[in-house]
Amino acid sequence: MLYRSQIETLVAAEVRFVVIGGVAANLHGSARATFDLDICYDPAMKNRERLAAMLKCWNAYLRGVEPGLPFTMDARTLAASHVLTLTTALGDLDVMDSVSGVGDFSDVLAHSVPMEIGGTRFQVLDLPALVAGKRGAGRPRDRNQLPELEALLETRERGQRKS
Repeated sequence: MLYRSQIETLVAAEVRFVVIGGVAANLHGSARATFDLDICYDPAMKNRERLAAMLKCWNAYLRGVEPGLPFTMDARTLAASHVLTLTTALGDLDVMDSVSGVGDFSDVLAHSVPMEIGGTRFQVLDLPALVAGKRGAGRPRDRNQLPELEALLETRERGQRKS
């Protein structure tokens, strides 16, 4: 799991976040490969400062941007950008303060469930909200994943009705 060390470090640094996107889909049973971690973070100032400090330690830089251009990773950069797609020493990471189709961090947190990897507990967007987020994003790759996620959701709901 490429993203395990990112999650463990974010949790250890007490950054408030919810795992979303492809990793959340994998944790809910999706077989689709993903190579970056997407998180929605609490935009409160102290949390932004903790997140920015972690990203700076990871040498975060804008993905797809020519190396060497001026870029400062700090709380102000996070506040000015609703979404940042980054490359880091620990792997690619997308950070955002809201999720299309779900809402801001408080909405995302309300639609999350606790999960654990190797003793590290963290929040993951629940499956119904993940489907809503993929619909809300509207990108072709998100639309392509919807049938699998909807099937997982239907299977889960059918199992809950039988219980």
